[in-house]
Amino acid sequence: MSPYRDRLVPLPSGEGVRVREWGGEGIPVLLIHGFLGGVEEWGDLPEALHGRQVTAVDLPGHGRSAGSTDPHRYRVPRVARDLANVQESLFGKPAIWVGYSMGGRIALSAAVEGVPMRALLLEGASPGIRDARARRRRQEEDELRARRMERDGAERFVDWWLGLPLFAGLARSPGEMRESARRMRAGQDPARMAAWLRGGGTGSQPSYWDDLSDLRIPVRILVGEDDAKFRRVAADMAAHLPDAVISVAPGAGHLPHLEAPEVWLAWVQESG
Repeated sequence: MSPYRDRLVPLPSGEGVRVREWGGEGIPVLLIHGFLGGVEEWGDLPEALHGRQVTAVDLPGHGRSAGSTDPHRYRVPRVARDLANVQESLFGKPAIWVGYSMGGRIALSAAVEGVPMRALLLEGASPGIRDARARRRRQEEDELRARRMERDGAERFVDWWLGLPLFAGLARSPGEMRESARRMRAGQDPARMAAWLRGGGTGSQPSYWDDLSDLRIPVRILVGEDDAKFRRVAADMAAHLPDAVISVAPGAGHLPHLEAPEVWLAWVQESG
């Protein structure tokens, strides 16, 4: 018997998003993957969380969730509202939101917009880009990546993507883990992923830096020891947040939940 069940949760728009539920009793936890990810991102980790009611979601356009090739569908504030509806449908009360990378940006957007949360857990995530000129440069970079996805297809794009320095830690991980991460990402729809880069990329989302000081929920940040960029971002975020704690995963890069799973489990278990 499977330790989880998959089902579609309808949104007010009529679209459906796939969720994977591990059941259990206790505090609800909503897991939100990054770009090219899905409910498979978390592997067996949710089964090891105790006293938690754990659910992962396929973001719109990813995996088996409904999607579009319209970039506006993937604007970060809109997807944040989608997840607020998922929380209400599944739990009917505030959950611990755990967002990895792009999923962290979306979870932070929801928090800024006042979506009730028990706690906000951010893994390798940022509030966006402060400087308008830098955001425009990132938009141009995301457009080039979108064209690469459309030109090369998901398989070749993912080989290039996972070869970026950001994911160097994954290359040091066991072969089965690397292949599983690659297989899931290579299975995404190229047109939808290109639309995500255009609509939901870091260059297209609002900057939430000025909103951090207004957050009144616990924010817990996890970064890999070797993820220098996001360690700097985490320190800067913590300086602006009223209630923030940074945890560092030794020997990990940008994927602590894969590279340091025991650290990730303790981080989630002890939060909220």
